[in-house]
Amino acid sequence: MTYLSARDIAEMSSEGRRRRLKELQEEMLQLRAQQSLGGSVSNPGSYKQVRRTIARLKTAMTAEKKE
Repeated sequence: MTYLSARDIAEMSSEGRRRRLKELQEEMLQLRAQQSLGGSVSNPGSYKQVRRTIARLKTAMTAEKKE
């Protein structure tokens, strides 16, 4: 599951966020590799979805540090 809502992220522990961020970054790497090799992605919107979810996670992690 690549999409995480803000509510899901808020309910996660900080360790869970870090783990999920790492997983999503690896998924993004795979999507970039598929794109660069000219292969078709099974879900064309998945690249955008993963990118935005990573941004949501990073925002939540930064807000947690400030508190």
